[in-house]
Amino acid sequence: MGENSILRRTVYVGGLEEQVDRRTLEAAFVPFGDVKAVEIPVDMKSGKHRGFGFVEYMDAEDAQDAIDNMHHAELFGRTLRVNLARAPSGKPAEGSNRPIWADDFFYRKKLQDEGLEVDAEGLEEGTEG
Repeated sequence: MGENSILRRTVYVGGLEEQVDRRTLEAAFVPFGDVKAVEIPVDMKSGKHRGFGFVEYMDAEDAQDAIDNMHHAELFGRTLRVNLARAPSGKPAEGSNRPIWADDFFYRKKLQDEGLEVDAEGLEEGTEG
């Protein structure tokens, strides 16, 4: 990855107060270098931002200066968490939204509880997790 890649130039800013908008965020971070873009993702249902944003700098050194100076700083009464942004993984965390029927353990357990003969392999394992 290049020394000045987008991930090295973009900082994640967490802990934003509801009143903070793109202009406010940019004004807070522009002292550390030339800002290329500011994004604050919005929740589609509520129409409000989700409490975090991203600031992209023209230069990776400026991003590092912003992290060094703004991490644990206060903005609108909230303590900010500022660090290098990570690339989105594009996949959910392991088991995060996994439906109960994705594993037939529960189905086999129910059949066994009803007195039916079931291949019990894995039933003991499932009770440990």
